[in-house]
Amino acid sequence: MKKIIVFGATGNVGSYFLEYAADYFDNDNYEIIASGRRKKDFFERKNIKYYSVDITNAGDFDVLPKDNVYAVVHLAAAIPSYMEKYNASQYINSIIVGTYNVLEYCRKVKADRILYTTTVFDLSLKASQDSQLLPDEEKSFSYTGDHAMYVICKNTCIEFLEHYFQQYNLKKFIFRLPTIYNYSPNFYYYHNGQKTMRPVYQMINKAIASEDIELWGDPEYSKDMVHVNDFSQMVCKAIECNRNSGLYNVGTGQPVTLREEIETIVKVFSPEDNPSKIIYRPDKEASGGFIMNIDNAISELGYKPEYNCLKLFQDFKQEMQINRFKELREEK
Repeated sequence: MKKIIVFGATGNVGSYFLEYAADYFDNDNYEIIASGRRKKDFFERKNIKYYSVDITNAGDFDVLPKDNVYAVVHLAAAIPSYMEKYNASQYINSIIVGTYNVLEYCRKVKADRILYTTTVFDLSLKASQDSQLLPDEEKSFSYTGDHAMYVICKNTCIEFLEHYFQQYNLKKFIFRLPTIYNYSPNFYYYHNGQKTMRPVYQMINKAIASEDIELWGDPEYSKDMVHVNDFSQMVCKAIECNRNSGLYNVGTGQPVTLREEIETIVKVFSPEDNPSKIIYRPDKEASGGFIMNIDNAISELGYKPEYNCLKLFQDFKQEMQINRFKELREEK
């Protein structure tokens, strides 16, 4: 039976991916194994093996399976939005040291492939409403700001992957991520070290309370809004594919305008008899959206995005009600 090891399985994206993968793969041919830093029996109650591993500590990997490891999904990393006080060493340890240890584990157990996520901010200076970002774009990013060291560390690890691909024939699949949408009871993030409620939760809370919602800038300003299950589908298809490598943008092929996003939030979350009003504020600036070209993911992996804006927020509302990963979010 082929084993799939998931590092970062207790994280926001990792936990959703793990459940998606457990449903996606045939239990007779694949075994999904979770790994994270925290000691949890959450996954074992779902009949998924779990190992507590700090990827910055090479000795921790000794507890992991050594036979029949087919794929390693590497989702573990410190990220800017969770960093209360800027500390570049956290990126160096979790991304560079951690990824090196993960790659060494892959080499030692003779894994067939590694699946790795990077950030769309490696192309942040090329982002434009006039064109899509291509998977093979030459990197262009700012060397200043709270994302700089994060991007530099991610780029460094992509070079690591290339070395292990050429030196040890470890197949590599890299996924460039914009914002991945999935419900979390943690409504806040850190922007340049300042704790701020995520904009999507600000709008949802206003819609629930029938309060006015401001739409800043051009209502037709658009961005990719990727549901976590579409991201998970792409990774699962890369685990199955008969290829040696690939670099893929994670996207939908159907960018969502600010108008559609806010109108959909009002439709899904506001009371029918008292919906929020949209207040247009063209004097305010809207930015931060990315439009991703996904042509090679469609042609090479057979990727078929399933979530439009309405389905995304309908699922978001359902997840808010069931809060299935509450246990994993309570402990930092």
